[in-house]
Amino acid sequence: MIEAVGLTKRYGAKTAVYNLSFQVRPGTVTGFLGPNGAGKSTTMRMILGLDTPTEGKVTIGGLPFRQTPNAPRQVGALLDAKAVHGGRSARNHLLSLAQLSGIPARRVDEVLGVVGLQDVARKRSKGFSLGMGQRLGIAAALLGDPQVLLFDEPVNGLDPEGILWVRNLMKRLASEGRTVFVSSHLMSEMALTADHLIVIGRGQLLADMSVTDFISTNSADFARVRTPDGEPQSREKLSAALSGAGAQVLTEPDGALRVTGLPLPRISDLAHGSDVRLWELSPHRASLEEAYMRMTQGAVDYRSTVDQKAGLTQQPQPGFGAPRQQIPEVPQQGFYAPPPPGSYAGAPAAAQAAPTAAAPADPTKPEDPR
Repeated sequence: MIEAVGLTKRYGAKTAVYNLSFQVRPGTVTGFLGPNGAGKSTTMRMILGLDTPTEGKVTIGGLPFRQTPNAPRQVGALLDAKAVHGGRSARNHLLSLAQLSGIPARRVDEVLGVVGLQDVARKRSKGFSLGMGQRLGIAAALLGDPQVLLFDEPVNGLDPEGILWVRNLMKRLASEGRTVFVSSHLMSEMALTADHLIVIGRGQLLADMSVTDFISTNSADFARVRTPDGEPQSREKLSAALSGAGAQVLTEPDGALRVTGLPLPRISDLAHGSDVRLWELSPHRASLEEAYMRMTQGAVDYRSTVDQKAGLTQQPQPGFGAPRQQIPEVPQQGFYAPPPPGSYAGAPAAAQAAPTAAAPADPTKPEDPR
């Protein structure tokens, strides 16, 4: 089990993590979520003894990582898939790690087979794609058959087959009673993989609960009701009946009704009693992504704005082609969770006036299909 108590880390005047306390229990996959700059990587580095906490402590099995006997046999981690000497082959890289930890050489070939790199085991890692590098990093984490595993963005660069493999691997490791701690920005994948969530924002704990409880706490479920498009009077009639029964009714941009406060059978009965035909009556269950966006939208440091193209808009030259067709703006649905009834706003809140420029990501090659 991993346990953090009052964990704080400061770099000069900047506080990366503040008074963070949580437990990562064995037997479950625990997702570690938070916006960029929230302190996730710093927390993982402190767990592994790579950074020293300014205050508080973090232990693995009751001991700090640096005091854990033969730590590579107890704890496996993938923090940076590029932390490999490019001149070494995949097998030699793992073999050097095994020799440092007293792990038999046959285990190297075993984990190469587990991650699917046996065919390229003798190729230099500098020629590996991002996905192949991720597989090599996972192999290194599994090398000592540890009881505690930490993964930072383990599916980065993997193809769909690789993502499915990692998902099943995490679940299998947890089912064996191991402690599995996974950081990722892919909400859809976390919803399928994690059993429990620890969410932080700006270095502080925001949530520590199961995935189901997290979605339920940070979302508003509603029913989507649609009447025939050519019968606006039916929609108004149904809306009045639903409001009279105590429901809260909002109109969606496409004309459908968003209804909260009544179960679906009751909505159906009211529509039948009002002699209104329904084209759609469906429940809306918020996704993990919607719930996550709702909780963390106040802790996001980097927000984008609309490109105004100030001073760059060109007027069409006379006689030179036809003016470009203006595409009408479509109301943005976005991926924000639906706001509580009575406070609906069609689009997310306005972003800050001066966005912070972010460095473009390095282009990567697709994963080697071998």
